[in-house]
Amino acid sequence: MAHKRIALTAMIMVVAITVSAGEGRRYVRPSLPDGDGPPFSGAVRVGDTLYLSGDIGLDENQKVPDTAKAEAKLLLDGIKATLEAAGYTMDDLVTVTIYCSDVKHYADFNEVYRTYFTKEFPARAFVGAGTLLFDARFELQAIAVKR
Repeated sequence: MAHKRIALTAMIMVVAITVSAGEGRRYVRPSLPDGDGPPFSGAVRVGDTLYLSGDIGLDENQKVPDTAKAEAKLLLDGIKATLEAAGYTMDDLVTVTIYCSDVKHYADFNEVYRTYFTKEFPARAFVGAGTLLFDARFELQAIAVKR
């Protein structure tokens, strides 16, 4: 099980773009049905809109960091990398949903989150979700539209 978790996390950390001809879609960190990766792509671009899958912030050892702020930074660094791989920035985000294992982490998350934007903040929901995969505190899902 541990090797599958490491493989999944490694897949999440790698940023690669594959263009699917004829469909008008571009995939970031794609996974294919006949592959060993997770059954989703990191993001899908349709027109000027980029749909980002839920992502979590794990450290280099594929573990949840000790503090909520460190985890939020890793998570947002990963989201930023996914956006940049597709030619977007954090300021292109139009809506963000954060799932949180315990809403007591709200202030810590916001303190880090604020530092990732230079323009207006996107619309956002912060949802108390209970237990998340790998015992993460946060999972973030978003939609971006090219400015």
